[in-house]
Amino acid sequence: MAETNQDPGSVEPVETTPLLRVVKGNPTTEELAALVTVLASLALPEAPATRRTSDWSAPRGLHRVVHPHGAGGWRSSRLPR
Repeated sequence: MAETNQDPGSVEPVETTPLLRVVKGNPTTEELAALVTVLASLALPEAPATRRTSDWSAPRGLHRVVHPHGAGGWRSSRLPR
């Protein structure tokens, strides 16, 4: 391991460019905080879309229903509604 002559508690300042600059007006700290919150929320990735379960495995298929009589009755007995 290489030895350093720096004090472990000292940190060199790093110069960074500001990400946000007020051009006009005098906003309060609360207004700036609200703006930063909105901008940060826009940068977040969207939540993954929830997968829709198949109608064949839906719990409502376990309940008894009155099946329609007549033409097409058996076909509509298990189709999703």
